[in-house]
Formats: sequence, C-alpha cells, structure tokens
Amino acid sequence: MTDPTQPPVLGGPGERADPSAMKVVPVRHSGRWVAGAVILLLTAMLVDTLVFSHVVRGTQTEGRFQWGEVGKYLFVAPILRGIVVTLELTAIAMVVAIILGVILAIMRLSPNRLLSGTAWIYIWFFRGTPVLVQLTFWYVGISYLYPHLTFGIPFGPAFFTVNANVLVTSFVAAALGLSLNEGAYMAEIVRAGIISVDEGQAEAAQTIGMTKLQTMRRIVLPQAMRVIIPPTGNETISMLKTTSLVIVIAGADLFTASQNISNANYEVVPLLVVASLWYLFFTSILTIGQFYIERHYARGSTRALPPTPWQRIRQSFLPGRFVPVPAMVETPPVARPHG
Repeated sequence: MTDPTQPPVLGGPGERADPSAMKVVPVRHSGRWVAGAVILLLTAMLVDTLVFSHVVRGTQTEGRFQWGEVGKYLFVAPILRGIVVTLELTAIAMVVAIILGVILAIMRLSPNRLLSGTAWIYIWFFRGTPVLVQLTFWYVGISYLYPHLTFGIPFGPAFFTVNANVLVTSFVAAALGLSLNEGAYMAEIVRAGIISVDEGQAEAAQTIGMTKLQTMRRIVLPQAMRVIIPPTGNETISMLKTTSLVIVIAGADLFTASQNISNANYEVVPLLVVASLWYLFFTSILTIGQFYIERHYARGSTRALPPTPWQRIRQSFLPGRFVPVPAMVETPPVARPHG
C-alpha cells in the first residue's frame, strides 16, 4: 500500500501527478514578437522620414519637413494671436454649449409637450445641418436678411437699432455658430447622463419634500456626471479642432493665421506643421485634464481609482511598488426618505 501522506509520483490511471516532477513549458507568444518587430520597423521609418530624410528643391537640398522653418514660425506674433483666439472660441463655445445643453436636456425630458417639442426641434435642426454652413450663415446670412437689427417690443416701439455688420463680427459669428451647434450635442449628452440615474432617486427625493429643481441639482446631476464627463471632454477636444473651420469667415484663429503666413511666403507645409504642433500641444493638455476630472468623479463607483500617468511610469520602472488608491472616499448624494 502507498503512504497517503506522501504525494504520489507520475504513475498509472487514477494517481495524482507530482507537481515537482512536471515539466512546465512557458507559453510562446510569437505574434507579440512579430507585432513588436513590425512596430519597431515602422518607428524607424517614421524617424528617418521626419529627421534624416532630405529632398532636392530647386538647387538646394533641405530636410523634407523643413524643421528650421517650423521653428522660425512657431512663436511669431500672428501665430500666438491666433492661439489666443482659438482658446477663446473654445472656452466660450463650450461654456455656452454646456449651459444650453443642460437647459435643452431638461426641456427634452419635461412632460410638457411644448417644451419637449421645442427642444427636439432645436436639436434636430442644429445636428442636421453642417457646422460650416451654420458659421457661414451667421456671418453672411444675418447681415443679408437683417441689415439693421432692431431691439424693442414686438409690434410696438423700437428702442434702438444696430447695424448688423458692426454687431456680428467674424468673432461673434464664430462664437454663435460653434456654441449653438455644440449645444445640440451637449443636450443629448446631458440627457443620456440624466436618464442613466435610477428613477428611484428622484422619487425618494420627492418623498422628503424636495422640489424638482432641487432634485435635479442636488441628486440627479451629481450622479449623472460620471456619464456626462467623458463625452464632454471629447467634445471639448473636438471643439478646439473645430475652431479651424472659422477660416471660411476670416476668424483670425490659429489655422487662419498659419494660412495667412503661408500665402505670403509660400511655405505651406512648414506652417501646417506649426499649426498641427500647437493643436497637438493643447489637445494633450485637455486630455490630461479630462483624465483627472473623470478620475475625480469615479470615486464611489469603482473599487480602486485608475493610476495616474505618473503612477503608470513608476509602475513600469518599479514593478510591485504601486498600490491602488481606494475609490470609496466620497460618494454622490443619494436621496433617502425619512423613517
């Protein structure tokens, strides 16, 4: 008889195998090696064409991307002024769009058919027409349809009249077009966040005497932020790039400034690279900000907060040193009836 206290070695049927006698063969990931080699090859080709590749233009041999010209125009005054206009348009458009989106989303969810129908028509119109057409309309169409804008009582006396060409400048037209268009998309984002909150939260809030406005402000919207923030961050990044469309109305933004310089010196590609580098810089900043805002509103919904970029770097070089941060620090407000 075998001793039951001793682990059996490899043997016949029904006998357990001795783990120490088993040969462990590591899993081979040949596909990863092939993918890594392809990525390294493509990276080497990219570095070569960006840095070392040259081309003959006329009688001179110069770098393919003309990095010297890029550095020359990277911080010139027109480019910097264009950056300021781009950031201003992005900030104004997103602030107005968020406020407008919240109002439209509440109207859309209202049981009043007039309010919900008005919000639906607004969203249908501004999502159904291209933003480029809307920008052009605000800049050209307003002054064509209403050369003089009169402010007063309908069918009554007028208080004052303003020349539309003076009031609706290219900047005002750009801000109006971008804000009103983005408001339609933000309305659907906010609506999705609101309906993601359990209806029982609103019902419980009403049982303790909270008004609908208080319920929306204190109970529903704080919990809906986890759903609203990610697409809102994406829309902000997209808005920064969408401002380049104001070139059609001479908006004086970053892209317009770069094109004006290239039209004067015929350095088209270097100025396109300049604009691209600045767009990449600011979208990277917005991406980092979006990550931390999402991380803030993730508290109370996940067991551990996602590691920050700095923590990821530390984990890559010092494995085993990263400890997940508990997320159950702050929970969103929840309405509960008394008793």
